[in-house]
Amino acid sequence: MFYAGIDLGTSAVKLLLMDESGKIHKIVSKEYPIYFPNPGWSEQNPEDWYEQTMAGLKELFADCDRSQVAGISFGGQMHGLVILDDKDQVIRPALLWNDGRTYEECDYLNQVIGKEKLSEYTANISFTGFTAPKLLWVKNKEPEHFARIAKIMLPKDYIAYRLSGVHCTDVSDASGMLVFDVKNRCWSREMLEICGVSEAQMAKVYESYEAVGTVLPAIAKELDIPEQVKIVAGAGDNAAAAVGTGTVGDGMCNISLGTSGTIFISSKKFGVDKFNALHAFAHADGHYHLMGCMLSAASCNKWWMDEIIGTKDYAGEQKQIEKLGENHVYFLPYLMGERSPHNNPNARATFIGMTMDTTRADMTQAVLEGVAFALRDSLEVARALGIQIERTKICGGGAKSLLWKKIIANVLNLKVDVIESEEGPALGGAMLAAVACGVFASVEDAAEKLVRIVDTVEPEAALVEKYEARYAQFKQIYPTCRPLFEALL
Repeated sequence: MFYAGIDLGTSAVKLLLMDESGKIHKIVSKEYPIYFPNPGWSEQNPEDWYEQTMAGLKELFADCDRSQVAGISFGGQMHGLVILDDKDQVIRPALLWNDGRTYEECDYLNQVIGKEKLSEYTANISFTGFTAPKLLWVKNKEPEHFARIAKIMLPKDYIAYRLSGVHCTDVSDASGMLVFDVKNRCWSREMLEICGVSEAQMAKVYESYEAVGTVLPAIAKELDIPEQVKIVAGAGDNAAAAVGTGTVGDGMCNISLGTSGTIFISSKKFGVDKFNALHAFAHADGHYHLMGCMLSAASCNKWWMDEIIGTKDYAGEQKQIEKLGENHVYFLPYLMGERSPHNNPNARATFIGMTMDTTRADMTQAVLEGVAFALRDSLEVARALGIQIERTKICGGGAKSLLWKKIIANVLNLKVDVIESEEGPALGGAMLAAVACGVFASVEDAAEKLVRIVDTVEPEAALVEKYEARYAQFKQIYPTCRPLFEALL
């Protein structure tokens, strides 16, 4: 039997076809546009998602026995606001996770409603990317649209609706809306009231591995697949990627070095740090996770290489780096402000420590180390909660660099495991579909049987000690510079 995973990303939809043994048979990607109608705004047309997803599914199933397709599930960009009217038509373009227009609404939620109440209601505080401030923005700035809202959905869930006819979401994606009671895995009545919406306007909540229904007859006919194909709730992109890397169960960790960077820690117990420096979300495995999200990770290295020193020879530049743990140059990787753990959109990237003998390689090394140090900032919050992590999986474009993996292993003092098949949320989605279809007893069972570690980068005691001293210096730079960041606005 075959299981499809749909990763609805920001620039493209990636579709993956997997069988019950975990073998990947085909991967398809389809791009769609993103619109920036005003500075700091970011929108997409949900119809573009649907059209490209359908085109991708047709291509995905073209060379297989379509009668053997059993389930379809999802990973997808989180936090985006999709609003439908009473005829299930999209009211306005979707506001995306990286849309920054809601700073006034965020200030209202954090300062007037108060961070303590938000944390009590949802286990999180407000960020511009979250869905609740987007709802308030529509309420405040587009009241005629707000009055027409019949259903409120997230991006991947709109595709699930178009395929199944069911208004659905899952616990992990709903956790990033700031309207969801994460601890109790249900909508927060207090937050619904604050946003001026009702529970009837929200999608029905499922666990990530639960089927929401079957494919609509018209969709089955168009794709030439059985009408019994299950549509499975799926997960937000980071939770789905964690499933794909086997970061499920208790005390598991995954680091993603993509455009943004995340450190994702799974836990069977619900927990929130008192400063809300980390996101506390429900996980796709039926439990919970903590997540630190930095807005610029591998994109820092891309910026440095492409825009500043003008080269595409990433590997060649890294070959010049010889003395790890001895660099006197530091880099704060806050090119787009920062989320975890500082929650400061005004933070800026900074080089410090250069002298006349500083080399190009020193600067490149500082960029790689700066991202690693920033990831450690979030790890330290988790450690302060008593969470003990000894090893981590790693994924994302930056994880292709052996040097960067070595730096991360020693800065964070963790064993870094490299997995055989790193296909992100699309693979996690396919695994969730297989769980829903009964191939595996649980998400943990699927991860244990399908995820294979092929290499481990071990920390070295002498290098860990050197980086401990460097990190002690690094963590003084942000609080020292913070008043200046505010003054530079």
